[in-house]
Amino acid sequence: MKNLLYFVFLTHFISYGQLTVRIDSVSTLNKIALSNTQYSNQTITLSEFIGYIKKFHPIVKQANLIVLDSDLKRLKAKGVFDPKLELDYTTKQFQSKEYYEKLNATFKIPVWYGIDFKANYENNQGLYLNPENSTPSDGLFTFGITASIGNGMLINTRMAAIKQAENFQKQALEERKILVNTILFNAANSYFDWLQDYKEMKIHKSFLSNADMQFNAVKRSFKAGEVAAIDTLEANITLINRKLNLEKASIELSKSALQLSNFLWLENNIPVELQKGIIPDILTINTVDLSLQTPNLTIDSIVYKEHPKLKSLEYKIENLKIDRKLKNNQLLPKIEAQYNFITESSSLEPNLNSENFKAGLKVSIPVFLRKERADVRLTKLKIEAVNYEKMTQRVMITNKINALKKELISYEKQLGHLNLLVKDYKTLSDAEFRKFNLGESSVFYVNIRESKLIQAELKYVALINTYLKTKAKLFNSLVVY
Repeated sequence: MKNLLYFVFLTHFISYGQLTVRIDSVSTLNKIALSNTQYSNQTITLSEFIGYIKKFHPIVKQANLIVLDSDLKRLKAKGVFDPKLELDYTTKQFQSKEYYEKLNATFKIPVWYGIDFKANYENNQGLYLNPENSTPSDGLFTFGITASIGNGMLINTRMAAIKQAENFQKQALEERKILVNTILFNAANSYFDWLQDYKEMKIHKSFLSNADMQFNAVKRSFKAGEVAAIDTLEANITLINRKLNLEKASIELSKSALQLSNFLWLENNIPVELQKGIIPDILTINTVDLSLQTPNLTIDSIVYKEHPKLKSLEYKIENLKIDRKLKNNQLLPKIEAQYNFITESSSLEPNLNSENFKAGLKVSIPVFLRKERADVRLTKLKIEAVNYEKMTQRVMITNKINALKKELISYEKQLGHLNLLVKDYKTLSDAEFRKFNLGESSVFYVNIRESKLIQAELKYVALINTYLKTKAKLFNSLVVY
């Protein structure tokens, strides 16, 4: 089995005719076996989570359809150069007379630069056949060429369609990157919210344990006559508040886990639900750059060379330039020339005679060319507009990335200050608790110290979440996927 199995299934059941799958733990990359054993908490890292979305999420699969659509459109555009076989057969009989019977079979091969090669077989007979359509009894064969001179020679509609289809194909690849990048950005934010709620739940759970210990200690002291009854009431109030805070944090964690489940799908397009046994990686801050593929990226390399949004606009400009070239070509007169050798045999070499031929010349040109000149100017305006858009996007992307990098530097400094603040509050809280155990402090002062510590820790967790989401914004701005 391949190391692609991220989830270990514990239960599945059929309810009301629909299959519901519950996931109760997440395996690491090297855990590959299905099992019915109850696991302890399992960690799913951000990297594993993103990798799973890339492989199974429906929107990612939908993004792949964009590329497939462009491939098919390119194939369709190439169809204009497919060889074509045409057959035209008509006959007329009236009052037991055969007025005419006409057979015309043509094989055309379109090639580049407005040229068509053509082979034709014609066999006509009848009492009232137009003399110009008369052929020998075995019919006539013609081999020739049709070419556009001037308008349609260097570029024409079918040539432009193929070139534009190639650019649309490249543009679709860039649009796919943008679409997938967006879903990964939203998924990463959901993961960070889940991580924050998990950490907050752990904080409240830890301080609930402290409150329970304090309450029990105060009760023992009260029974021993060392403290007043009011102290047990204050300790109990603190304990109840901590229980309420933990319950609220647990609800928020459940909500964020369900929100995260929106991004989890199985291979056969089956949505899955994240269960309580799965926890986030609490050290995500140390691996976020590697998970989001954002380390060591320079603005110049991304914005000016590789950014999908700018590359997509560049392909759009290329297509407009092709359209402009086509419109310029339409200012030339339409001249269609054809020359066909005529022979009574299907073999060219022994019967090819330059004296037997059919040729033609067709010339057409508008007098004022107002439509054509307007089309050229309109295309130039479109190119100019997209160029302005490209310049604007480049500046906006560059400024956004610079702003995000400055934010990250600021958040890193703030995290350093908050980390020291949490350590200092913890030192004060521990000291106050030791004084309480020695009978030199009260529940009131212990609660004050712990409340300050709780606020600092929650603030620190919230700032980490803001920092991680800023990293995700940088990832979304760079579109590195």
